[in-house]
Amino acid sequence: MQIGPYTLDPPLVLAPMAGVTDKPFRQLCKRLGAGLAVSEMTTSDPRLWQTKKSLHRMDHDGEPAPISVQIAGYDPAMLADAARYNVDHGAQIVDINMGCPAKKVCNVYAGSALLQDEPLVARIVAAVVKAVPVPVTLKIRTGWNRDNRNGVTIAKIAQDSGIAALAVHGRTRADLYNGDAEYDTIAAIKQAVSIPVMANGDIDSPRKARDVLRATGADALLIGRAAQGRPWIFREVAHYLATGELLPPPGPHAVCAILVEHLEHLHAFYGEHQGVRFARKHLGWYAKDRPENAAFRAVVNRAETAAEQIRLTRDYFNALADAAPLAA
Repeated sequence: MQIGPYTLDPPLVLAPMAGVTDKPFRQLCKRLGAGLAVSEMTTSDPRLWQTKKSLHRMDHDGEPAPISVQIAGYDPAMLADAARYNVDHGAQIVDINMGCPAKKVCNVYAGSALLQDEPLVARIVAAVVKAVPVPVTLKIRTGWNRDNRNGVTIAKIAQDSGIAALAVHGRTRADLYNGDAEYDTIAAIKQAVSIPVMANGDIDSPRKARDVLRATGADALLIGRAAQGRPWIFREVAHYLATGELLPPPGPHAVCAILVEHLEHLHAFYGEHQGVRFARKHLGWYAKDRPENAAFRAVVNRAETAAEQIRLTRDYFNALADAAPLAA
């Protein structure tokens, strides 16, 4: 799939997730098969650009291209300025967030709350596209609620305003992350526009990826929550779509190697104290479907140093490998 001058191969995208898709996780997912990894949502408010959190979210040093940065807000001029600022700091693709359903985002009339105001959507996307010389993409939901699924209208506005590609989560804002994603609206959007469309929502296996592509006709897929604790899902999906064959799941030794690399990058990126704490949620996700998960989390969450966290992690996965040597 093409976004401006950039070819996504494979056409699999790590979806932006606040508090998750930081630089260490983006780099890991790209190495494990994602064709694109979108940054955490960054604010359009310039008063917050120099905070520690924002500086981490805007750090793309050494990150493989293409670098996609998501911006959020409600004011067209501020979003245009944010787009320019991020391009000046390394962004090669700018993504506008109109998909986040979180109350703290929607309460300030950003994220998916914007889907209620189609004229404002048009002003925002036009302002951002005009502001920067790089491709601009847009992330939306199918509508505000089930009685107002206006995704097709928003998609046409986006295309007419110069948006290079559109990502659609198969839920309304009111649905949050509840229930099952629906793909009929994504299929209708794909039929209504000529720009590339990326499907998002509940894609958690290679077969589900194939089914969603067939149901929607989408040009690419976004994978979010299913990559938490399982970043190799991208290579599994890519291999299956290319060959029709399922890759065997990685054994404990392979998972341990991936996880230790991830931990080391988190510790280096955030510093030891903060990195150890950021790593705890990832450790929980990696272990969630494995034996003795509760015991592992209870032990590893007590680790206060990087060395201790890595040692306990290695001990856990080595024990799993010893218990199931054929899976290692």
